[in-house]
Amino acid sequence: MRHESKQLQEMAGALRSRALGALRASRSGHVGIVLGAADIVTTIFANFLRLGVDKFVLSAGHGSALLYSVLKLSGHDIGDLERFRALGGLPGHPELGIDGVAATTGPLGQGIGNAVGIAMGAKIRRTGARVYCLCSDGDLMEGVANESIAFAGRYKLDNLVLLWDDNGISIDGIAQTDVNIPRRMAAAGWTVISAHGNNFKSLNAALERAGQCNGPVFVQCRTVIGAGSSLAGLPRAHGLALGDAEMAQLMAEYASRAGEKLWATVARRRPRRAEDKPCIDAGAVPVVDVPTVDAAEISTRELSGMYLERLAAAIPCLIGGSADLATSTNAKTKSHRDITADDFSGNFINYGVREHAMGAIMNGLVTCGLRPYGSTFLVFSDYMRPSIRLAALSGLPVVYVLTHDSVAVGEDGPTHQPVEQLPSLRLMPNLNVFRPCNMAEVVYAWRTALGDVTRPSCIILSRQKIQQIDTPDTAQMMRGGYVIYPAQTRRVRMTLVATGAEVPLAVSAARKLSGVQVVSMPNVAAFRMQSSEYRRRILAGYVVSVEAAATAPWFEFADAAIGIDSFGASGPGDDVYRAFGFDTDALVREISKFLK
Repeated sequence: MRHESKQLQEMAGALRSRALGALRASRSGHVGIVLGAADIVTTIFANFLRLGVDKFVLSAGHGSALLYSVLKLSGHDIGDLERFRALGGLPGHPELGIDGVAATTGPLGQGIGNAVGIAMGAKIRRTGARVYCLCSDGDLMEGVANESIAFAGRYKLDNLVLLWDDNGISIDGIAQTDVNIPRRMAAAGWTVISAHGNNFKSLNAALERAGQCNGPVFVQCRTVIGAGSSLAGLPRAHGLALGDAEMAQLMAEYASRAGEKLWATVARRRPRRAEDKPCIDAGAVPVVDVPTVDAAEISTRELSGMYLERLAAAIPCLIGGSADLATSTNAKTKSHRDITADDFSGNFINYGVREHAMGAIMNGLVTCGLRPYGSTFLVFSDYMRPSIRLAALSGLPVVYVLTHDSVAVGEDGPTHQPVEQLPSLRLMPNLNVFRPCNMAEVVYAWRTALGDVTRPSCIILSRQKIQQIDTPDTAQMMRGGYVIYPAQTRRVRMTLVATGAEVPLAVSAARKLSGVQVVSMPNVAAFRMQSSEYRRRILAGYVVSVEAAATAPWFEFADAAIGIDSFGASGPGDDVYRAFGFDTDALVREISKFLK
């Protein structure tokens, strides 16, 4: 049943009153979007959003009071609106896990990327869901939004509607958006529709037309920020709070019993429907044969590709992707088939050179029950760092395949040589970080990443070929750190702790010294969780870390650290690697100092 304009006006009043009440209780601002965009949100939820089927994403996350209020009115169990922004209550920006919240938004632009991913996921899973996303001027200024917009246009996502709360205002004054945003959207392959954001007839007509278009739709909704308040049309309406007396007056003016009753009819329309279930349950990763490795030297990106080929064949919902580097990251195999604008039945997405959008889109894909992974070079993980952080915060099991993991990249020089990225990723809460050295550790990384449904994972891989060292005990390996090469004497004088490509180097050095063992630590966080007795036993004697990355975090475990605390250099990969001391003879000379 479609609601008429008079009914929608009553419903929008009830929505404004509820949202103002939440803001008043929290004594916080962001009243501007509540007053300016309530009519847009009301029209979507009352007349177009199929509750339990379609999704609504609030990219303008500062309007969370508006989102929580419409969810409450439409029958979602979100808790007490009076506990908005209170410790233990409803968070200041939308967070996944609250009934009806489709994505964790707040950093501007992220919600647009999430909405694109959710729309893409609906296409892949053939759910028939439509995605409505409300964005602000600030969202459209962010690079991640523009990357995602271009992607959505390329894939002709006809189940996606992006509504722009076009009030021309940002925190610092007049919004610094392009004067031709509609033209830019049209150039990106979107159908552009103009509507009055406070006119229900205009909004209804725009959304009706949006459902008939062949690609993504952009609706420009002209509004007044803080409409009806003393801050109407002013930058201060964005973040500042109104006085208590004015808040109370506005709440009373907008309060509508008729509106509340109409919202109750919307709530009754909501079907009982389970959320999109993950396609891989915790601990239920399909078992696939591990490829035989005949080469004495091979890169870990190649090992990952070999195993990934079998995983992709066994797990249809494992959706791969790359930021235009699939051939370099070995993330696309013979088991993959491209997803295209005309055929969403494949299992590989070509994101183009759009790392940040790739991260945000994958966060949307995983909420649809899919298991996405995206690949790029480790140094470029910085481009999608905000999306990785939000995946960790939200507990989204996205997998990031990050190759070319050290200065051994070589000729491309320090701009492409990661130094601080690996340790900095390990500092992020709720994020698995693996750096494997052989096939056993690659399998451990992939199986753990896919079996963990509570956090995202980074799998860090080498470009250069490395000597293959066998893992003697896979059970110990799964504890995050284990002895991969025991000392050839009864007493252990020194332990070299290494990861990834530096493990065979450490073993090569240990073979030339007496009483030195090597510990491979593919997962530092997992090792940290082991008992103190196990950690003491494994880290025997004088402990020296060996890793081609910044050294500071290693002093948690090590007495000394061999690494790289500067940017890299240009030159052939082997030459650069050796120039920074990653050479057997140079390593022997360095660690011999600690044995004296």
